[in-house]
Parts: sequence; C-alpha cells; structure tokens
Amino acid sequence: MELPQNKSSLLILWDKILIKRKYSWLLSIFLWLVFLFPASALDLRVAIKKNARNIRIGSSTPAVIKDNSGKKLGELSAMESSVARPKWGRVSLGKLKATEIIVEPQGDGYVWIGDRWYRGKTHLRIQGRNLLAINKVDLEDYLYSVVGAEAVASWPIEALKAQAVAARSYALYKRKTSHTHLYDVDSTINTQVYKGLDTEYVTTHEAVNSTAGQILTHNSNVILAAFHSSSGGHTENVEDIWTSNLPYLRGVIDYDHESPVFEWNKDFSYGQFSSLLSSEISIGTITDLIPEKVTPQGRVISMKVVGDRGSMNLTGKQIRKILDLRSTLFRIQADQDQVTVVGRGYGHGLGLSQWGAYHLASQGVGYNQILGHYYRNTKLSNFQ
Repeated sequence: MELPQNKSSLLILWDKILIKRKYSWLLSIFLWLVFLFPASALDLRVAIKKNARNIRIGSSTPAVIKDNSGKKLGELSAMESSVARPKWGRVSLGKLKATEIIVEPQGDGYVWIGDRWYRGKTHLRIQGRNLLAINKVDLEDYLYSVVGAEAVASWPIEALKAQAVAARSYALYKRKTSHTHLYDVDSTINTQVYKGLDTEYVTTHEAVNSTAGQILTHNSNVILAAFHSSSGGHTENVEDIWTSNLPYLRGVIDYDHESPVFEWNKDFSYGQFSSLLSSEISIGTITDLIPEKVTPQGRVISMKVVGDRGSMNLTGKQIRKILDLRSTLFRIQADQDQVTVVGRGYGHGLGLSQWGAYHLASQGVGYNQILGHYYRNTKLSNFQ
C-alpha cells in the first residue's frame, strides 16, 4: 500500500496543524516562537503499538534503515510503506531482518506507524512472539501532540500552557521511574494520550514553545503531575486514592462547574444492572449495595455488594469499570424497576483539573497560578 502522495512533506505538517482550524493568521507568531524557543534535545521513547502481529511502517521522506548497532541495512523510499512482522525471533521489514530495526527519516521527514504520522524515528523490536513499535521523539515535539490530545486546542492559551507544563513534568517523571527498559510511556490514557501530527495545532505549538523546558518540582525533583478532566467540585488528597502520600497532590477547591461532566446520571434497568455486576461476582441477584469506604469528597473506595446467594466487596474502580462510569464519585439510587447512578466529574480527581484550568484561564488567571493552585508546595523550574 502506498502512503498519501498528494502533498510535500512540509505541506503535510501545515495541513495537520491548520486543517479545519481558523488559526492561519497565527502562523507568523508560531514561526517566531519556534526560533525564540529552540526545542529540547531530550528524547522520549513512546510505545505506539504493543504485541502487534504486523505493523505498517513508512516515511514522508527517504529513510535510512539501521539495526541497533547503527549499521545501515537499507533504505525506505519516500511515501512508500512496508509491513513489519516478527520472524524467528527477529524483526522482518521487507527483505531486511534484525533483532531491532530503526527507521530514520532524512531531512524534516515524519514516520508512519500503523495509521498515523509521527515526528522522530521508529524503533521496531520483538515483544514475546509479536512486535513492539516505539516512536523515539524529542520531548518538546511529543508535547505538541499530547497537549492537543489531552486538552482542547481552542481553549484559552493559559490553560494550554498549564497542560503543557503538567504533561512535560509527567513525561519526565515516567521516564525516570519507568518499570520497563523498553520504553518510557505509551500513547494511551494509561500514561498520556499521544496521536502524532493528528493532534498538533498552532495553539499547542504556542503553549509548548512558550513554556519550553518548564517543569514542576518538589525538593528539586520533578513531580508526578497527575491530571484529570473534572473533579466534580473538589480534587482529592493522593493517599485517599492511591497508596503514596505526596505533599503536592492535595485536595483543593476545583473551578470546574462549567464542565459538561460536572454532574451526570446513568440509568440502568434493574435486570441490566444486576446482570452487569453478577457477571463479575457469583452472588446471585443483587439485593443491596453498601458503601464500605469513601474519600472525604465522597469517592467510592470500596462497596459491599449483597446478593441472594452471598456478598462480596468491590472497589470503586471495579464498579466504575463494570458499569462504564466517568468517575468513582457516585451514589446509587434504586427502585424495583430502575437503578440510577448519580455522579460528578470525570477521572481520578488528582492534581490538575483540565476544566478547572479552563475556567481560571477564561477569567484571566495565568498558567503559573493555575499550576500553583492544583499542585501545592511545588516550584516552576527549568530542567537541564
């Protein structure tokens, strides 16, 4: 399969940044910021595809293909793709085979991994019997996409700046504490959402470039800058949600009342509700639900589920997953025919509230003040 060939590599970038947006008048500002704030030289390893049977790989410009020792194995033509597969414990890309294959675009090229364009290089490795595709990308380039994927590109710039600093801090924390030597973060909500050029915009470039290198620290160490969509009025102390006691993730008043998920309801028929829970636990027909432990803000930590054949405790996280709820900040109302889950917020409720940042920025509050509110006892620093 050929990759799209109707645009030069430079136009690909502009289209991804400007398509369906009315920000073209900001282009001159964007270019000024690029030269004023040069990118960091620190690379991040992002897992794009895990345990894949095959992965389509390409490049917008001619690319050099190397093995992990740096030896050149071959080349990949511009705007052409090849399928990578595992074969006898090695990576196979076309006629080339190695324990690890690196695809490095020349010039200002981009790599195609699976179904999207990305900046940086592609590293292909064996993962069990399958493949692992890693995008090795400059940290600041990575953030152009993350800010657009995690926040809304049309939000006030101070909210996007706050997101950029939080995302940069989070990525560096994960890079330092990663439990695998293969990559630092993945591209999903398990760490931070990253979609390559698809979620880059002029505003996300501006937010990243104007905060270049800035991170949040506590006692000179980069913090775990957790963030979420909306807390439902008040964020949480970290020890009430996770096991760690971190002095900067403290519960504070949230300004997320404009969030579309500030309050929400989800209705189930009694039969549907009972069936969903019973599919996970064998206690018969559900007869009662009793909160066993909640946070000071009301998030469910554990709940006793009573059935006509016994009872069992479930965590709030388990119930959230089973019922597909937005958060664990909920209560359950039931009658003979219907069960209604009444909840607030979206996410774990720790650290930066994105909708809270939106409201504060809309009122003229600067990104540094926003960050100081949601991350207590922290300092805005520059990483080296």
